[in-house]
Amino acid sequence: MRFDDSLETVLSGDMTSPIGAQLAWRQLVDLIGRGRAPANDDVIARLRMIRGSVPPPVRTASARAIADEAPPLALVMVFAEDEIAVAAPVLRGAQLAPADWAELLPLLSPTGRSILRHRRDLAGEVVAMLASFGSVDFVLAPPETVDRAEEGAAPDERTMRCPASDDAGTVAGAIFGVAETPAQAGENPPGGSSDIAEMLKRIAAYQRTRAATLAERSARPAAPEQSVPSDQFDFEADASGTIRWVDGIARAALVGISLAQASSEEGVSGVDGAVAEAFRARADFQDLRLFVAGRSEAAGTWQISAGPVFDGSTGGFNGFRGTASRADADDLAAPPVPNASAVADALRQLVHELRTPTNAIAGFAEMIETEMLGPVAETYREHATDIRHQTADLLGAIEDMDTAAREETVAGQPLGERVSVTDMLDRIATDLAPLATLRGATIALHGLDETLCIAGDGRVVERLIGRLLATLVAAARARDQIGVVVSAIGPDRIRLVFDRPRGLASDTDEDLATTSADAPDDADSAPTLGTGFALRLIANLASELGGGLDIGREALTLQLPTRTTRPREQTSRR
Repeated sequence: MRFDDSLETVLSGDMTSPIGAQLAWRQLVDLIGRGRAPANDDVIARLRMIRGSVPPPVRTASARAIADEAPPLALVMVFAEDEIAVAAPVLRGAQLAPADWAELLPLLSPTGRSILRHRRDLAGEVVAMLASFGSVDFVLAPPETVDRAEEGAAPDERTMRCPASDDAGTVAGAIFGVAETPAQAGENPPGGSSDIAEMLKRIAAYQRTRAATLAERSARPAAPEQSVPSDQFDFEADASGTIRWVDGIARAALVGISLAQASSEEGVSGVDGAVAEAFRARADFQDLRLFVAGRSEAAGTWQISAGPVFDGSTGGFNGFRGTASRADADDLAAPPVPNASAVADALRQLVHELRTPTNAIAGFAEMIETEMLGPVAETYREHATDIRHQTADLLGAIEDMDTAAREETVAGQPLGERVSVTDMLDRIATDLAPLATLRGATIALHGLDETLCIAGDGRVVERLIGRLLATLVAAARARDQIGVVVSAIGPDRIRLVFDRPRGLASDTDEDLATTSADAPDDADSAPTLGTGFALRLIANLASELGGGLDIGREALTLQLPTRTTRPREQTSRR
């Protein structure tokens, strides 16, 4: 069992300074309000002792923080004793047993009890307890009705007093506005007895009328409560982003939430990051998220739309004004995936941003390697050579990304362009001849037919097949021959079979289908980011073109269309 020493740590801290008192107040209220520490007499006494050193705004903020956490009776009493602005958040959300309410209600001020009268979640017996205070809470002290200049009137004798007992004269004075006079206090001037008798008759008549009215009200069927619509509300936030005004729903859980800062903790009231970004940009936003924690009628997830408000005379920023509607299940679902064209455009923009600095790095490395700016130590020249080689590999990966973006841009469009297989393979074999010579391997093309064509974007198709053949050549060993056999399979499909080099003989098909299989360590021009990455990219591009890549034990088979359009299900597959 772990011992939680949080309470002991707080109690042992310095509470004599204003900062120390504020810190201790916040920590003690949080520990007790969330049930992490007992509300014993010592802790409650400590709270009452430091309360005077804690500014009201701090006390109000701590009250709001625990308002929905069901604080215990002792802590509720501490806040109930405070000024009404501090006590209100706790009184609006406190969840106590009827016995606890019976102990708390007599200690509250009439204003505090009036807050409870507006709650709709209290038990019937608690509502009855509140009703019993009506004669006290609803009596207003009337103004002075007797002229102080009246002959024989003493100021103290003419001042109206609130009822403090069941004395008939005192009660009558409170109800009918009759000041207590010496005659009512015991003196009996001429004509005084008849005045008293008349006053008693009026009291009796009032009590009979009131009893009849109460009986009539109790006999009527209870009218259904008119609940405030809870599916939408309006709100306004000030220049700092804090919500200050709410209309259409209970505002206690909403006032104080900030639009300027996204909620960083799950289960805590706040807005999402898009709202905070729009607030900083002073921009309109629509259907973004607001989450309200707790058990109030405003609790849950909302969709909010708002816009900035500016002063008409000075142009100064005044805040935001908007509306909110409760989010349903569809609104809470994951946001739709951007369309393929938008993804492709973003990817091509990323390619451009990567290619520019990479080319610059390669250029500076070459300047150092060739000593264009002056003599360079041999060590640094070697480093520059390594940088140039690695940037060349990185540029190859960037080109692969550009190819994928190009293919995504034309996804779903008719494959009208036809690429000659013979011409394309001749160009690729010529470009890879130096690499094959370096590896001690050869490339052999078989089954070339001038009539065989591949349907698709010419640049994408050539990049795909060139990347595949370059990957195989880079993995080849001395005296390896990489044969390429081209054949037509049916009227609308072409097959290219590539021999699998010995360098890939030890790799399983599963390894080659993932990014975890790297090229051999001695490969001078190993595929960028590993053989598995290259083959996976090729397989995805082939699939986008309407074909596929099959990795076998002896060969790799690439199938591509010759004149069809790309299947619809593949263009929407992402």
